[in-house]
Amino acid sequence: MGRTTTRIAGLARALTVCAGAALVPLPLHAQQDDGLKLGVLNDLSGAFADLGGKGSIIAAQMAIEDAGGSVLGRPITLVSADSQNKPDVATGIARRWFDVEKVDAILDPVPSSVALGLQELVRERKKMMIIASSGLADLTGRFCGPTTFQWAYDTSVLAKGTGATVAKSGLKEWYFVTADVAFGHSLANESKAVVTANGGKVVGEVRHPYLTSDFSSFLLQAQAAKPDVIALANSGTDTTNSIKQAIEFGVTSGTSRLVAMLAFVTDIKSLGLERSRGLLLTESFYWDLTDETRAWSKRFAERSGGSMPSMAHAAIYSGTTHYLKAVAAAGTKDAEVVAERMRATPINDFMIQDGRARKDGRIVHDFYLFEVKAPQESKGPWDLYKLVRRIPAAEVTPPEGSTGCKL
Repeated sequence: MGRTTTRIAGLARALTVCAGAALVPLPLHAQQDDGLKLGVLNDLSGAFADLGGKGSIIAAQMAIEDAGGSVLGRPITLVSADSQNKPDVATGIARRWFDVEKVDAILDPVPSSVALGLQELVRERKKMMIIASSGLADLTGRFCGPTTFQWAYDTSVLAKGTGATVAKSGLKEWYFVTADVAFGHSLANESKAVVTANGGKVVGEVRHPYLTSDFSSFLLQAQAAKPDVIALANSGTDTTNSIKQAIEFGVTSGTSRLVAMLAFVTDIKSLGLERSRGLLLTESFYWDLTDETRAWSKRFAERSGGSMPSMAHAAIYSGTTHYLKAVAAAGTKDAEVVAERMRATPINDFMIQDGRARKDGRIVHDFYLFEVKAPQESKGPWDLYKLVRRIPAAEVTPPEGSTGCKL
């Protein structure tokens, strides 16, 4: 799909997109409409397409539909494009969106390098950005922005959720297999700090190229150290491929436990329960938690061909809905004014209860620690998790002013 931008005109066109209809570019005069325009800029064809991808477009469409298709008396429209997981490509698309097509908000930039690359442009153009699939903690830390919000998770939360639980269980010696990018470094470093704070010890680390296919040498190095835990500080297909190859090479047949520091429900579905059984995961959403999550997820599945939503999909709906309500309440599209309204308004929906948006862009809410079910425990194709415990927001949320954000 590359640089091709998909344009969806209004709510009626949005509904046909969800049903899989052909996409038709808008004429130039329609592109200049002074309504509210949102843009999903994520991975539509690569390593992160399942966890975000077209599902995030569907989630945004649902939010637009539920808002009535308009705000401030003008239509809400949606455009989308494939970032190709390249910051330069994404920045070029975003610049055109802002300057030519008058896009007001970018949704779901992924991976973290793309979100980070867009941050300064969003700040300069005074636009809105809602992050769901990307988890680099620095996006609400030293690189925070006044109109950027990170809705689903970050590396700090993952470390304090999964890392602390595993370390406290008595597994003390850790070896990290880390993606050699900013996100991987952040996830590993945050996790190391949590491990050592809970009496554990880091016995080694190996870094692998980003989005690689062969993990054999890295996993065998980890296995040779004979740690209690081999921790995967990566994401997307890097995570699923490293888990598959760890099983293939017998890395998990000894005393070492494999721990994925980040995995989405779509990753677990791809792996299958036989491969992923027993994995511990920290997430902000699971489709089968409550009557409300099940009801919304059923609606999503009807539009996605039966696939249940990931936490990124839920976050795009939640974040977009909160944003649209703030625009209506503020009476303006001005991103800085709307951001203040978003921070002043509590977040309560099927995903987040009693949540709030902070000045640094962090969304404060509870998380959940899950364990992947064994095949015999599952009652259906998407019955993948069992809840270990709900993690209170206060347990995983760094104090305001401690993240390096200068706002």
